Amino acid sequence: MSDVLDSPKAGPAALRGSALRSGAYFAGVALSIASAPLLIRHLGVERFGQYATVMALMNLVAGVTEGGLNAVALREYATLEGGTRRAAMRSLMGIRLVLSVAGVLVGIAFALVAGYDSPLVVGAIGAGTGVLVQAVQMLVSTPLQGELRFGWLALLQLAGQALSVALIVALVLADAGLVPFLWIMVPIGLVLLAVTAWLVRRKMPLRPSLRWAQVWPLLRDTLPYTAAVALNVVYFRVTILVMSIETSELETGYFATSFRVVEVLIGIPALVIGAAYPILARAERDDDKRFAYAMRRILELSMLLGVWMAMCCVVGAQVAIDVLAGDEAQPAVSVLRIQGLTLVATGVAVAAGYGLLTLRRYAALLWLNAGALVVSVVLTLILVGPLGAEGAAIATLATESALAVGVVAVLLRLRPELLGMLTSIAPVTGSAGAAIAIGLLLGIPSLVALLVANVVFVAGLAVTRRLPPEIRDVLRR
Repeated sequence: MSDVLDSPKAGPAALRGSALRSGAYFAGVALSIASAPLLIRHLGVERFGQYATVMALMNLVAGVTEGGLNAVALREYATLEGGTRRAAMRSLMGIRLVLSVAGVLVGIAFALVAGYDSPLVVGAIGAGTGVLVQAVQMLVSTPLQGELRFGWLALLQLAGQALSVALIVALVLADAGLVPFLWIMVPIGLVLLAVTAWLVRRKMPLRPSLRWAQVWPLLRDTLPYTAAVALNVVYFRVTILVMSIETSELETGYFATSFRVVEVLIGIPALVIGAAYPILARAERDDDKRFAYAMRRILELSMLLGVWMAMCCVVGAQVAIDVLAGDEAQPAVSVLRIQGLTLVATGVAVAAGYGLLTLRRYAALLWLNAGALVVSVVLTLILVGPLGAEGAAIATLATESALAVGVVAVLLRLRPELLGMLTSIAPVTGSAGAAIAIGLLLGIPSLVALLVANVVFVAGLAVTRRLPPEIRDVLRR
């Protein structure tokens, strides 16, 4: 069934997959809108800051131990066959379990050393267990994406979000304390893992392997990439951890409230690109021209997506903060307007990063992300004192922008035929700039301004002929 990657149906299937997964994601966001305000208002800004700190710690663990392993598994599934593929999947499962268990233990140890009180440590154990189960479930789902079975992926994604919202609402109604909210992902992860394992039966081995002769070639080939992805996750979330030590809980809460919005949006580029990645990996193996075309379109679409999300954050920041936390967190509005701009760089960096993964340029990714980590920590320490949460947002924006420029520069040096994508930057950013100016200067209610800005942005793309044909194809389908 994976031969669909070589057929003319692969492109339309990937487009439908992007639409399905993005639709499921936004539906999940819509569901979470019902629970996020309840959670923040139930806990209060300071306790929500504690909640966000623990979740940031364990999400950091999840990202570091994931280390791009799911992308590597998808590449191997798309390019290997038969017994070789099965052996690679078993080895990756073994690596996943070892890394995840070790990462969760380190996260709990950090909570103890940092002096978190007992309820937060108990909560960290629950959040870490949820991270472990979720990591295994994501790896087990590799055949669904490798065979472009996006309907099931979208359904699982939406089901997980729906269950999370239901449990949050139930706990708020039960007047639960902080700890139960941090354990939510454990039962949800177990349910999703069971369903996923049934869907991929006989296609994805569930028995892990740690035979050195099989594991070492995978580690040797991908360890630099794994380290690069781990560093990327660290620098993007280390800001909250630094703030929890260097500034007040209130400032951390403002940043965490803003980051809650950005965190929802930041996963969208990976979802969209991930739908096409099996095709990209197969094209790099078999058809160089097809790879170049696919890579350029992915870069252009990711840049457009990032600009659109950033525009929505800048114009709609007031709406988002009002819904999430109300008057208590109004200083987070300006934080979100700064932090939301990072989504432009994130979209481009994710797309170019997938290109370097396909070309196996791991060392470049490793050095770029190591530099980004240093820049992030230094800027956060410098700016968070005098500027508080806004300083932390500026540090995040500067770091992500520098990384995006670096990753794209390396990719263009390797594949100069991709330079054509640069022609899209001016019309897309110009359309967004006009939309932001009109949305903020008209003096109309924030929600109306957001709708007007979106109309202006789409009109600008249409006038400059930068509205992607893929979007029109998806809408027709």
